[in-house]
Amino acid sequence: MSDLLKQFENYKVQKLDINMARGKPCPEQLNLSLPMLDIVNSKSNCFDEDIDCRNYSALEGIPDCKKLFADILDIPSENILVEGASSMNIMHNLLSKSIISGICGEKPFSKQGKIKWLCPVPGYDRHFAMTEYFGFEMINIPMDDNGPDMDLIEEYVKDPQVKGIWCVPKYSNPTGIIYSDEVVRRFARLKPAAKDFRIYWDNTYISQLSFNGEEEPILNIFDECKKYGSEDLVYEFASTSKMTFPGSGVSAVALSDNNKKDYLNYLQYQLICFDKLNQLRHALFLKDKKTIIEHMKKHAKILKPKFDLVLKIFDEELKDIAIWSKPTGGYFISLYVKDKAKEVVEKCKEMGVTLTKAGSAYPYRKDPDNSHIRIAPTYLADDELETATRVICLAVKLVK
Repeated sequence: MSDLLKQFENYKVQKLDINMARGKPCPEQLNLSLPMLDIVNSKSNCFDEDIDCRNYSALEGIPDCKKLFADILDIPSENILVEGASSMNIMHNLLSKSIISGICGEKPFSKQGKIKWLCPVPGYDRHFAMTEYFGFEMINIPMDDNGPDMDLIEEYVKDPQVKGIWCVPKYSNPTGIIYSDEVVRRFARLKPAAKDFRIYWDNTYISQLSFNGEEEPILNIFDECKKYGSEDLVYEFASTSKMTFPGSGVSAVALSDNNKKDYLNYLQYQLICFDKLNQLRHALFLKDKKTIIEHMKKHAKILKPKFDLVLKIFDEELKDIAIWSKPTGGYFISLYVKDKAKEVVEKCKEMGVTLTKAGSAYPYRKDPDNSHIRIAPTYLADDELETATRVICLAVKLVK
């Protein structure tokens, strides 16, 4: 222990300032999309078909951008609405709509008493923050390598006050798993008691390849729903945040005919259109699925060494004292240190490394086992990443 304490004091003296709290693309990834900024300029043709992208119109998005997301999601373009930079904003908008005016003719959530929401855990902290903000009662749903516990979900949806579930089906945040075919099929076959129950299918990593640059497909939830006549069950979200520039990209939502009509009736009172010049920029740069695959191979080439480095150090340092996920894609690694997650995060902070707060991957920030820590390898330069990972390993050893 004395040797560990010496290492601890040595890191403190260095006054490190390394932030590993968020899963952000690194500068090298952002550089891949810089040519996009030159595509639309003062000399460009700013039309998409007959739409002048400089002016009002096209609330549903410009045709070529709708086709782009249709290609990504393998869903007809008429079922896609293209919006601004943030898919989170679309989710917030749909939840707000549910509360204010209801879904497809059902009573607004605000007039239905206590609303309950299913939350696969560990999951995405911003999802949980949103439903907590709206005052919904959040219910933990355990996950394994196939996805959420469907037996439990099928039981909970018998309650008419259960109105929805968060899902990140591919490279799930923060575990990195991909939902199995059977899990996707069981979602499509759900028979919720509430007619206004919706699956929030956040497919933000749908275009991402494995770290080896290979496609890892997931079953198409819309195709499966059509088989069971349950198309209205799902809102599917996607964005270019992990393709081009986070915060300056384009987002989209795929909707059944009924859901699309319902949402547009709400959206039309908010604005006339979204930023079509940015939509045009992305449509011209990303072009189609084939072009996106080649672009995402470049991302994978940058990300793979980062994840390999973290996993190699964990293998060397934490064998027999912790467990962790070994994702094939995505932006996170889940580290599990039973009963000690908060203590590990605090020790890291003392040594100058900031991690996502322990418990963040659970509703109300309450990890019942105090075990989960979200590791985000993507943004840091390799030298900082190695230092941060060794600090994490030292912190685990100190608190065990």
